[in-house]
Amino acid sequence: MTAGMGRSQKRVLGALAMAASWSVVLAGAAQPAAAADVQSKQWYLKALQAEEMWKVTTGQGIKVAVIDTGVSADTPSLKGQVLKGLDATGAVGDEHDDYTGHGTTMAELIAGTGAGGGLRGLAPGVKIIPMRITDTEFQNKHSVNANDTEDAIRAAADSDAKIISMSFSSDFSDAKERGAVKYAQSKGKLFFAGVGNNANEGNREQYPAAYPQVVGVSSADRSGKVSDYSTNGNNVDIAAPGNDIPRWCNKTLQSYCDGDGGTSAATAIASASAALVWSAHPDWTANQVLNVLFDTASRTWKKGDRSAYLGHGLIRPAMNILKGKGDPGDPDISPLTEERTGGSPASPTSTPSAPASQQPAENGEADKVGETVAAGDSEAASDDGVPLSLIVGGIAGVAVLGAVVFAVVRRRGAA
Repeated sequence: MTAGMGRSQKRVLGALAMAASWSVVLAGAAQPAAAADVQSKQWYLKALQAEEMWKVTTGQGIKVAVIDTGVSADTPSLKGQVLKGLDATGAVGDEHDDYTGHGTTMAELIAGTGAGGGLRGLAPGVKIIPMRITDTEFQNKHSVNANDTEDAIRAAADSDAKIISMSFSSDFSDAKERGAVKYAQSKGKLFFAGVGNNANEGNREQYPAAYPQVVGVSSADRSGKVSDYSTNGNNVDIAAPGNDIPRWCNKTLQSYCDGDGGTSAATAIASASAALVWSAHPDWTANQVLNVLFDTASRTWKKGDRSAYLGHGLIRPAMNILKGKGDPGDPDISPLTEERTGGSPASPTSTPSAPASQQPAENGEADKVGETVAAGDSEAASDDGVPLSLIVGGIAGVAVLGAVVFAVVRRRGAA
């Protein structure tokens, strides 16, 4: 099996309407006193059982490379959290000069301490290595490095970061970027990227999420339903919260705004989830961390199959951190490509992927098949009464996804 076939050969379940819930009932839990406080709007921390996980690990010992618009080291929530990185833009400023506020938001969602009332990261023990690249607007205003993305990815691969988080996307594949992504995998990195927010605008696959070596992250709302804008298809590997997540309003970093973080925020939260698991199991490889995230994701379909909307399911690191669930599997086999991360094929004894199905319905009525999405673990609550973080329910239809080639103008921006 070639590197490019691992993802496409897995059976993909296309859901027209994926209903779910990130439900958790915590006795005695209360919102912060100030209802307008930005932290009170971080609904997903409760759903993911963050407070419980932080008693075990906060992600300490893990560094995450954030490839974005830059990351300010001066917000109260990021004081002491941001290390030296790389400015790959070739323009004025450095990696700590965030020209939109987007990169700083992503860093806070991963590693923010919450100091000064700022965003609390899901993994506040993590350190951030910022890698600044350009978006389309920045490119139009400045003379920039045309190879900034691949330079940033290679720098992240050569850094001490175990995880690469990239909430950026482009319509087109690039040979140099593709080579950089493969290089990052060869260096043992776990690479997350947003699948994009254009489901209603052509649903074009986005890069780097579409590369086989990258974990494509989709966005879900607080009820667990896939966000209506979240790009769907073969490149979705896992889903994380993306709706109703506060963000820095602009580059002044003076105030937070409400709205949807999209697959950008979902990517940051997925990266933080991986950091928590890796921190708890420092001897694991990137493949093992990802295997566990896939294995413990909330779903009802067979392990190894993927929904075109939620991938392997809704991410829930608490299943591993609090309950010890999840099979890490072979440390050298990528769960994305089913190849050895050095590029050689997996052992012949490995279970082959099911081929992608154009007609998942046995009766051939692919557009009318009902698919129940429920808790991915039979233990709906632990013996001591602590509920699972993500309980999923609902009915979804299955659709056939056809291959379509779009002629589009190159554009790069936040995922």
